[in-house]
Parts: sequence; C-alpha cells; structure tokens
Amino acid sequence: MKNSAWRGLIEIGFIIFLFYSNLLMGEFERSGAGRKHGLLWAASDIFTFHNFGIAVIAALIGYLLVEFLRTKF
Repeated sequence: MKNSAWRGLIEIGFIIFLFYSNLLMGEFERSGAGRKHGLLWAASDIFTFHNFGIAVIAALIGYLLVEFLRTKF
C-alpha cells in the first residue's frame, strides 16, 4: 500500500509538471507575451491558485483514468 501511494503521488506530480510546462511554453510560443516580459513574468502569470486547482483536478482525473486502464487491460 505504501508503494502504491508513493507511485500515485509521483504520477500526479508528473502530470502537474507537464501541465505547468505546457502553460509556460504557451506563454512564449502562442501568446508571445513571455518574450516581451521575460521568464519571471511568465512564471508569475502561470503559477496562480486557479491554475493550480485545474492542474490538481486534471492530474487526479488522469491518474484515475490510467489506473482504471491499467487494471482493466
């Protein structure tokens, strides 16, 4: 049980990392505002409470979906 809890936290953390890296890339590629204002501005723009909530919810859904598929197949 202890190992599966650690694995779950690591997988959820990795999904959150991918979410934030995607947002950071979007600040520089899609909107272009990151290029004008710099990396610190882009980081402060994406690390908000609302984005963290979205990241956690998406990570939990993703983790549960992957675990369901792991046990099903």
